[in-house]
Amino acid sequence: MTRILVVDDDAIERRLMQAIFRHAEGFDVVAAEDGAAASVEIARAVPDAIILDVRLPGESGMDILRRLRVQLPLVPVIMLTGQADVRTAVEAIQLGAYNFLTKPVDNDQLVATVRRAVERNQLISELEMLRGKLGETSAFARLLGTSPPMLALAQQIRQVASSGFTVLIMGETGTGKELVARAIHEESGRRAKPLVAIDCGAIPENLLESELFGYEKGAFSGADRKKEGYFQLAEGGTLLLDEMGNLPLAVQAKLLRVLQERVVHSLGSTQARALDLRFVAATNLSLEAEIKAGRFRQDLYFRLAEFVIKVPALRERREDILGLANWFRGEASLELRRPVTAISDGAADVLSAYPWPGNVRELRNVIRQAVLLSTELTIRAPQIEALLGAVAREAPAPVELAVLPGQSLKEIAGGAAAEAERQAIRHALRVCGGNKTKASQLLKIDYKNLHLKIKRYGLGTGE
Repeated sequence: MTRILVVDDDAIERRLMQAIFRHAEGFDVVAAEDGAAASVEIARAVPDAIILDVRLPGESGMDILRRLRVQLPLVPVIMLTGQADVRTAVEAIQLGAYNFLTKPVDNDQLVATVRRAVERNQLISELEMLRGKLGETSAFARLLGTSPPMLALAQQIRQVASSGFTVLIMGETGTGKELVARAIHEESGRRAKPLVAIDCGAIPENLLESELFGYEKGAFSGADRKKEGYFQLAEGGTLLLDEMGNLPLAVQAKLLRVLQERVVHSLGSTQARALDLRFVAATNLSLEAEIKAGRFRQDLYFRLAEFVIKVPALRERREDILGLANWFRGEASLELRRPVTAISDGAADVLSAYPWPGNVRELRNVIRQAVLLSTELTIRAPQIEALLGAVAREAPAPVELAVLPGQSLKEIAGGAAAEAERQAIRHALRVCGGNKTKASQLLKIDYKNLHLKIKRYGLGTGE
């Protein structure tokens, strides 16, 4: 139960406030006539908020406030005075008072002020606890979720983490594949060494090999110094090959050799360097389908898939949605310094019913925006509906067929496909703020091909 301490030398005022807060709010209200009596009550139990009169016999309210800021720095103190004194009010606020009200105080205003102070104090406590969790707990603990699919995923992580298996993590965009990789690393014997992640879809093809293998000085034009590659940087730890399906076939062949021989040659070097690291790969593509299409090597797939983990989509574990949403609410409140303490039942219903095509990443983005835009302590259904409606409005427009006289069905279909592709690229560029690397990831196409298509369709990054 919320506990309020009222410190006032007027017995009638004390009884009045006790009656107001007990009946209106159901608070446990204790009272003291001076600083000494207040210290006794605080020793019995720390209150959630203190209402403190400025003028008291013996130790003044301002002196008590100074002492309380040292003893109980997080407990909000609302100061009351019978005289409107701007200088005293300013001094009280500077000393850390939550608010300064002049008697006679409007009962509704006082109740609302104390309620906000208590809610703020509870939020601070919650966020401090969250800050500790974010700083101390592992990625394994932060996977969050008690649904059967997530419990099964946690069990898989435990099983494979202590082994030396190469792990292939599969799942849709936004499901948390990198977090799973970090959990595997942190639960393994390599946790003291680095986890190095490389996004295979974000690096242009002509740079990918040098980024992976590193190079010696003079290995090629512009190589004016020696550079360690990702293989070398992950020595002793774990190398995460994210978006594995985007690797060009030529690089796939060289990676296969590294996996088989556990040695690496920097570009321009004749010396082989032994590797001691664990490989984890992640992809949102069906590598089996990529193999059939001739875009991915089957022998490399078997090397990577010594142990396969499939991360469930958010729609497959709806019972975790509200828990994740509250986690992200607390995280965003801490980061953005916004006092948002709850998600209403109506908002929870909207969140649970939405299909979440962008999975956990999309949920996190929506909750962060809701916290940023909220003018209340609670996120409500209309806010979530508006944010999800904005997402829907960002979808690309349907393709309209332009049929010219004399065109064959093949020509019509080809034109429609090209227009659909153009619209999809234009939409992706707009969503990603013109960032071609992010757009290529969104469209699941390598950077080079996207760049060529942008030029072909005459699309600028402002599209």
